[in-house]
Amino acid sequence: MDIKGYTEFIVKSIVKNPDMVKVEMFESDEESPIIEIIVHSDDYGAVIGKGGKIATSIRTLVQAYAFLNNMPKVKINIDSF
Repeated sequence: MDIKGYTEFIVKSIVKNPDMVKVEMFESDEESPIIEIIVHSDDYGAVIGKGGKIATSIRTLVQAYAFLNNMPKVKINIDSF
């Protein structure tokens, strides 16, 4: 499983509309790739969490995955539609 698939698995596990989750990975000008997570507006609060705790946890898990697989740090953006 690649880092994009891992991120998608985590996010789909916590939302009510897993079919509406979209995860894209982009290369940036800097060293760090960017992972863009887009969820349904009804699920946005569940992904962010109170005080951003769930979003921070997702970022921590994805960074740990990247570290264990000798990848550079990734930046994660979360948005809704």
